[in-house]
Amino acid sequence: MDKLQLSVYILLLIALIFGILYFASSFLIPLALAAVFSMLFIRLSNFLESKKINRAVASLICILIFVAAIGLIVGLLYWQMGSLTENIDEMKSRLTNMIQDVRSWLNQSVGIDKNQQKEIIKQGNSQTGAVIAGFAVNLASIGVSTILVLVYMYLCLYYRAHIKNFILKLVPDNQEDKTAHIVHESGLIAQKYLSGLGAMIGVLWVMYGIGFSIVGVESAIFFAVLCGILEIIPFVGNLTGTSLTVLAAVAQGGDSKMIIGVLVVYAVVQLVQTYILEPLIVGEQVNINPLFTIMAIVGGEFVWGVAGMILAIPLLGIVKIICDRVPVLQPYGFLIGPAKPVVRKSNIFKRKA
Repeated sequence: MDKLQLSVYILLLIALIFGILYFASSFLIPLALAAVFSMLFIRLSNFLESKKINRAVASLICILIFVAAIGLIVGLLYWQMGSLTENIDEMKSRLTNMIQDVRSWLNQSVGIDKNQQKEIIKQGNSQTGAVIAGFAVNLASIGVSTILVLVYMYLCLYYRAHIKNFILKLVPDNQEDKTAHIVHESGLIAQKYLSGLGAMIGVLWVMYGIGFSIVGVESAIFFAVLCGILEIIPFVGNLTGTSLTVLAAVAQGGDSKMIIGVLVVYAVVQLVQTYILEPLIVGEQVNINPLFTIMAIVGGEFVWGVAGMILAIPLLGIVKIICDRVPVLQPYGFLIGPAKPVVRKSNIFKRKA
């Protein structure tokens, strides 16, 4: 009975945590992103500090490197977008012809005549102003959140020892070593996962770029970079990127061979990613079974949207580490983990902590 009662209390606590995460999302999302991303730079910050660089300066250097990496990606996309816009008029003409064909099909097959279609389009146009206003508000919100993430990242790196000491003060003296090990392992799993994911995205850029160029997709590098970046959203990202590339190929006047070629490139890249890149580069770092991986992604999207999908796997990996090392939570760690526990193998980025 005691075990059942304890399980009920834990489930109620989980429900309460999800409620807090949902209603405090605007405050917690930038903080969580900053905390996870800052873990990626702990090793670099420690290295810089070992070279007699002040922690404040070392933390600032890490943030500047992070901003430079994002700026490089955005610049590459903007550069490729320029070549894409050169053919925008031709793409508009093809899209207009496609829309006319769809309207004719609706008139003949569904019975919606062109006058009714015009009325539907007018109703949609009347809401365009609200959509644009909403987009502007969202864009401003993203800008503010980005600044907050950078500020939080800097402060997390600068005060990481202070935060760790605070956590250690929360536990009894005889549990400090165990707690310190949990904190270290939690940071390490985020480092390994994010660094491995970044390396895998770089390889995917090359593979998609070569594949789309062979197929004949215009601005192949743009769509290769886009598909690679979207891989940070598990399962959903790769399908979204490929769907956008197929739509672009159709708008560019691509025939069925080009569309089939894009799908073949996607299939080949996914096979290489699943059976070679993920085991070799990312590795079994989070050691979570597929059921809870999908549940975490869906739950993350429900609670925090796209940010929740990005953070779902590393945060669930940290939760599993905590569950595995706290006796009362070990059944939940067992449930989250695979049916046959995988012996961790060193990936190509693993180093001695």
